[in-house]
Amino acid sequence: MSFSKWIGGALGWSFGGPIGAIIGLAIGSLIDSMANGSGNPLLGERETKSRRRSTYRTQPRQRPQTQSGDFEVSLLILASVVIKADGKQDQRELDFVRQQFLNMYGKERANHAFKLFKNISKQNISLRPVCLQIKQMMDHPSRLQLIHFLFGIAKADGFVTDNEVKQIYTIAGYLGVSARDYESIKAMFYNSSDNAYKILEIDKSATDDEIKRAYRKMAKKYHPDKVIHLGKEHQKGAEEKFRQVQMAYEQLQKERGF
Repeated sequence: MSFSKWIGGALGWSFGGPIGAIIGLAIGSLIDSMANGSGNPLLGERETKSRRRSTYRTQPRQRPQTQSGDFEVSLLILASVVIKADGKQDQRELDFVRQQFLNMYGKERANHAFKLFKNISKQNISLRPVCLQIKQMMDHPSRLQLIHFLFGIAKADGFVTDNEVKQIYTIAGYLGVSARDYESIKAMFYNSSDNAYKILEIDKSATDDEIKRAYRKMAKKYHPDKVIHLGKEHQKGAEEKFRQVQMAYEQLQKERGF
């Protein structure tokens, strides 16, 4: 299968709208260099019989289920924005992105994805319309997973700059991620005495019973099965969020002795 035919079948809703325009430009610069290649997968494959040409609508009747390719494209675009938030592209952050791709997709697929990522990074991204398309088409657990990944990128060089925090906060707002969910995920990348409370989305004044209820609620919200439709490669990140919730709860259990 040629690269152009493959990419048409690999993506769903993300192939339209502002995201589609960004990907189209990035792909255009890759097609020439891959013209003599074998058309290996660049992103998550989907059988061609399920190929869709979704149109970016202002008010869709029904949210389509986000597939692996759609999530990956959204992740690549937003990651390119965060990496440039402090005015430069730190090599450690780029290495983190590449390593994450390797962990999730394997060497060959990761190499193709990183090539696309580098071409996306050369563009000036209009953030709001991209995020609104993602918000419109992507389910809430998948959007939370995007925010978690973006903080991981920002922390790759050892610390998260104020500009990166502001950028991710802006992205979260555009994506319809609540302030409490944002602070919960953010707390997973910082070390402070009240992080366990922030991760569980409760105040320090919470009773033991309220902590237990909060733990059950957050464990359900961040359970890896919530993103099972994205494929096993993306469940790994969800498992990390789930472990952070468990660790926060165990910390408070130990501190309070219940």
